[in-house]
Amino acid sequence: MARKHAILLVIIVSVLLLVVAMLYYPGGSRIDKNSVGFDWKNNYFSNLFGKTALNGSNNPSRLWAIAGMFFLSISFALFFTEFSKRIPLKSSARVIKYFGIAAMISTFLAVTPYHDLMITISCTLVLISIFYISVYVFKSKLHFFKIVCILCLLALYSSIYVYYTGNFVEFLPIMQKVDFAMTIIWMLSLLYFTGVNDFKPVEKLSR
Repeated sequence: MARKHAILLVIIVSVLLLVVAMLYYPGGSRIDKNSVGFDWKNNYFSNLFGKTALNGSNNPSRLWAIAGMFFLSISFALFFTEFSKRIPLKSSARVIKYFGIAAMISTFLAVTPYHDLMITISCTLVLISIFYISVYVFKSKLHFFKIVCILCLLALYSSIYVYYTGNFVEFLPIMQKVDFAMTIIWMLSLLYFTGVNDFKPVEKLSR
């Protein structure tokens, strides 16, 4: 129980830090280099990580954003570790845990100049972990969470498609925020409303 609340606390800290970073962001977006402040419709979270904002000003939001991303990565790494304990098959549990942790290391490293490479690695690893979790959710009687997993995966795959193809890229900044919110809801829902017994294999009745 303490671990659950610790993850929630770290999530809250990360979100608050990212909000502060947005408030301090000087301005500039992919649409308008001279815009003022952080535009939810046109700015990416990655815009917060640069030493210089897109409008050419010094970027005081950078350290806040890096700290927020650090705590966000920690929270998800803790989640994958904690949730893996609920999976009965050890090999699957290890995939969820270690791929999830590796994905979060890559996610944090996306604040560096290796952003594009780290995003590719992170997306690949985290989708594997989420897919494994979704398989066990679908094997369970957690019908509501089956819908949540589908929506979460659809949102993530849609954003990845837009990111790598460039199609509908004008919607990507908004999709990024939707993914951010959905994955947090997905994580906290599974953390608080599922347990080990939900994922135990159903024993067949002997005749």
